[in-house]
Amino acid sequence: MKRRDFLYTAPALFAIPAGITLRSAAPLRVALIGCGWYGKSDLMRLIQVAEVEVVGLCDVDRRMLDGAAELVRERLPGADPKRYADYQEMLDKERPEIVLIGTPDHWHALQAIAAIRSGAHVYLQKPVGADVRECEAVLKAAREHQRVVQVGLQRRSTPHLVEAKENIVDAGKLGTVGHVEVCCYYPMRDTAVREEQPVPDFFDYDKWTGPAPLLPYRGLPHRRWRSFWAYGNGIVGDMCVHMFDMTRWMLGLGYPEAVTSTGGIYVQKAADATISDTQTVTFQYDGLSCVWQHRSWGEAPDPEFPWAMTIYGDRGTLQADPYKYVFTPVEGEPVRREAVYEKEKFPEDVTEEGIEIHVAPATRAHMEDFLQAIETGNKPVADIEEGVISTVSCILGNVAMVADRPMRYRPETGSLANGDDDLLTRAYRAPYRHP
Repeated sequence: MKRRDFLYTAPALFAIPAGITLRSAAPLRVALIGCGWYGKSDLMRLIQVAEVEVVGLCDVDRRMLDGAAELVRERLPGADPKRYADYQEMLDKERPEIVLIGTPDHWHALQAIAAIRSGAHVYLQKPVGADVRECEAVLKAAREHQRVVQVGLQRRSTPHLVEAKENIVDAGKLGTVGHVEVCCYYPMRDTAVREEQPVPDFFDYDKWTGPAPLLPYRGLPHRRWRSFWAYGNGIVGDMCVHMFDMTRWMLGLGYPEAVTSTGGIYVQKAADATISDTQTVTFQYDGLSCVWQHRSWGEAPDPEFPWAMTIYGDRGTLQADPYKYVFTPVEGEPVRREAVYEKEKFPEDVTEEGIEIHVAPATRAHMEDFLQAIETGNKPVADIEEGVISTVSCILGNVAMVADRPMRYRPETGSLANGDDDLLTRAYRAPYRHP
C-alpha cells in the first residue's frame, strides 16, 4: 500500500498537527525539466511511491523528450504527458504541484526559481547552483514563497547510511572525531579531443547552453558536460558535494570556517576538458578538518572505497559509501553493512535502463521524505538550506583553487571575509539575467 493512500484512508490512526491539511487523494500533478539519465530516474522513483499524473515533460533534445514520454507511458498506462522545449511555457500552462529538475548544473538555479514562483514544490538535483549567488537566490525564493525544496543529496536517505549515523555516530562509538577524508578516484573526466560539427536538428544547442558561454558545438554534451567549467563545478561539484554533505549530516556540521584548495590538470592534458584532473580541498572546522581528494587517473588507494567518506575518531573509524559501511572499533570486531536492494518489491528496477539499482531505495525514501514535508509543512531531510551549505562550500573549493588563497564565507552577510565578493558570481550570457 502506498504511503499517500495509507494517509488518506486511515486518518484515525494519526494525530494530525493543528493547521495541517492533507491533500485530497487526487494524483499529484508532476512535471520534469531535464529528461536525461537522472531526470528520468528520479521521475520513475517518484512514480513508485506516489500516485502521480505526469502533466509535462521538458527538454531541448527531442530524442530525450520522446524517450521520457515513452517510459512514462510504459509505467503509467494511459498517460500521455505533454512535451515542451521551453520550461517556462510548461510551468505557465500546466501549473504542476511538483517539479523535478534534472538539467545540467548551469540551469539549476533559474529553473528552480521559476518553478518555485509558479507555485510548485521542487525536487532539485544537486548541486543547487553553479555559483554562490545562484544558491542564495534559490534559498531566498523557497523561503519567500514557502515552497518545499528537496535537494538530491540522497545519502541522507540511504538505509545503511541512516543506520550508520544512528548506531555508530550518534551512539558515540567513534569517540572524539578530529578528521574526515572524502574522496573520488573514478576515471570520470572526459578525455576526448573532438572536432567542431553541425548541430543536429533534434537538439537546440543555444537553449541548452542558456546562461553559460556558447562554446563551439563538438557533439552532444549529455553526460560529459561536467568536464567543463562552463557548465558546472567539475568533480568537486558533482561528487564531493555528496560525500561532504554526508559528512556534515553525520556529524552535524554547518559552514566550514575556511576552505582551501590546490590542484589542476596534471596528467590528462591532451583532452578538451577544462576541469581539474587532480584536486585537494580542505574544509576546516574548529577542531576538525575534512579533506577531499580526487584524481581522474591512476588507481584508488583503497579499491574497495574509491568514492567514499572515512571518519576518524579516537575510539574507531567509519568508512562509508553508497554500497556499504564498515565500522572498525579500536577494541572489538568490525561491523559491516551492505546497501539495501528492493528488487522483489520493485521488479521494474531490474530491467530499467541505466538505473543505479543500489541507489533506488535511497531515492525512493528521499522522495517519500519530500512528500511528507509537503504534507506536514516540515523541512525535508535535504532541505534547500542544507543543500546550499554543501553546494556553496564545494564551489568555494574551486574558487580557492583558482584564486590560490583560502575562502572564508560569511553566510550571515553573504560575503567573503577577504572582500573578494566578485568571486561569488559567474557572468551570464545575454540575454539571460543572473538571479
